[in-house]
Amino acid sequence: MRIALGVGYNGQAYNGWQSQPSGNTVQDRLEAALTRFATQPVATMCAGRTDAGVHGLMQVVHFDTPLDRTPFSWVRGTNTFLPADISVQWAQPVPDTFHARASAIARRYAYVLLQSPVKPGVEAGRVGWVFHPLDGDAMREAAQHLLGEHDFTSFRASACQAKSPIKTLRRIDITCRSTAPAQGAAGSVSGPHGWAPGYWRFEFEGNAFLHHMIRNIMGCLIAIGRGDRPPEWMRSVRDALSRDAAAPTFSPDGLYFVGPSYDAAWGLPSHAAAYDWLP
Repeated sequence: MRIALGVGYNGQAYNGWQSQPSGNTVQDRLEAALTRFATQPVATMCAGRTDAGVHGLMQVVHFDTPLDRTPFSWVRGTNTFLPADISVQWAQPVPDTFHARASAIARRYAYVLLQSPVKPGVEAGRVGWVFHPLDGDAMREAAQHLLGEHDFTSFRASACQAKSPIKTLRRIDITCRSTAPAQGAAGSVSGPHGWAPGYWRFEFEGNAFLHHMIRNIMGCLIAIGRGDRPPEWMRSVRDALSRDAAAPTFSPDGLYFVGPSYDAAWGLPSHAAAYDWLP
């Protein structure tokens, strides 16, 4: 029997998703819990690996087992052996032809960024941080240069194992929610420092992503949002096909793997409940 699981996790304490000799990864903890519950070794395949410090709202995995247990038993039993920052959200039997990675038709990420003169406290590790005001229109204009199919070598980590740097970005949405009341001209906000603290939310959807791709894109978007570079610089970075052309890799703290998308015929949940928690 093949089982698919939806897994949520806070990545702060872990060295990413993929199993490592240290054992301190989300995959290591999940497989250890599944093995204890199933009383036999369980190996999983995920929809998309995440880096150290990156969070998962609906990571999807599959595994094969001879055991016949109800979906809720897999959820409740596995969670019994998981740490508090990893949780199986749902379980569902799937056909043997389902593959968590290969069957995904899209993947979604979100980056939550706090714009504030003061570093985050309660949100530390769960949001990125900039202490300068950002120009949303400039960042949205720059993002247009990344939509569609492109060679994303300039945004690819040197350790990336992807067979091809050519990926398709279908959507980039950039929104801001201010934490200060509106003042002055219509649509403007300001705080005691002359500009408003707030949460920026960057949403990305594509067929697949390269190692550090979003964090490298974020570094460029923030440089443009601060006014250090013009929006058209993003196109120059894209066309350079060189990592040296782009901004430094941005912090993993505010990056969330929202989850993969599958054909409706598989009957899997399409939305992570925790997604609504994001600012």
